Amino acid sequence: MAERNPMTGMIDRATGGARLRRLRQSDWARRLVRETDVRVDDLIWPIFVREGDGGPEPVASMPGVSRLSVAGCVEAAREAADLGIPVIALFPYTDASLRDEAGSEALNADNLVCRATRAIKDVVPEVGILCDVALDPYTSHGHDGIVRDGVIVNDETVEILCRQALVQARAGCDIVGPSDMMDGRVACIRAALDAEGFGDAMIMSYAAKYASAFYGPFRDAVGSAGALRGDKRTYQMDMGNALEALREAAQDVAEGADMIMVKPGMPYLDILARLVDEFRMPTFAYQTSGEYSTIMAAAQNGWIDGDKAMFESLRAFKRAGASGILSYFAPRVAKALHRG
Repeated sequence: MAERNPMTGMIDRATGGARLRRLRQSDWARRLVRETDVRVDDLIWPIFVREGDGGPEPVASMPGVSRLSVAGCVEAAREAADLGIPVIALFPYTDASLRDEAGSEALNADNLVCRATRAIKDVVPEVGILCDVALDPYTSHGHDGIVRDGVIVNDETVEILCRQALVQARAGCDIVGPSDMMDGRVACIRAALDAEGFGDAMIMSYAAKYASAFYGPFRDAVGSAGALRGDKRTYQMDMGNALEALREAAQDVAEGADMIMVKPGMPYLDILARLVDEFRMPTFAYQTSGEYSTIMAAAQNGWIDGDKAMFESLRAFKRAGASGILSYFAPRVAKALHRG
């Protein structure tokens, strides 16, 4: 039964006298009872690598993000190690002269990603490296697979992806991340890695990768925006589908994926939570270039508090159950966490 509070004279209608606001009245109390937070250990830092020497080359559509030379990637890996960021993800900016219909540069053992991987492992071996397995950074048409008569063909693409994963593993990559959304690629890659003695190489599958408007700045960063012919809706997932994400993830798990991913992140928090509940395995969110640039642009215009929005967005991923987050904010977040 509700009773009158002797201090205020007000009727306390909360059951049992509970007042949930008591736990919010000070910073120390909020921190004490916080259910979810972001740690440096949760972060994967995506980095764009380019040819040549010299300093960072800013990506116009991604404020604060630059393409780095191989030497610059090594320095970024040193920074990651100093900050405690466990993994960096490498994405190449491939010159148009090296792109062709088959994405042949993906199989070059001396391509940008392989050189950067070897250079990083020589100097900062304690930092994990995630490499993207897909053909879109290497194809002249900008698609993730081989195109035949206007159709992105599945099985021929998968065969090439397996060879690409092997090239990356030989260079020292720790985690391969198939982002192509071809059917059966995880099983093929797992078999290829095991057969070549790379049984410890991990697979983080882009299990639920949606056809999204939030990829635009990334395509600028890797140079595929101008090359892309048409769209990717015949192989990336439709934004209206949730049950299909469960089927996609189930297939990848059955084929040997060690970790799964949802991309984009924020518009698909419901998918992230459902996959975590269903599979109870390491599940990651990719805070895409468009999500990052949206926050940065609004912050630069003074419309939102950038740091607060950054942390709020990352906590949302963790609250939904993410084991970790791929985010371009990674070094900025890590520095803020170290400052306390």
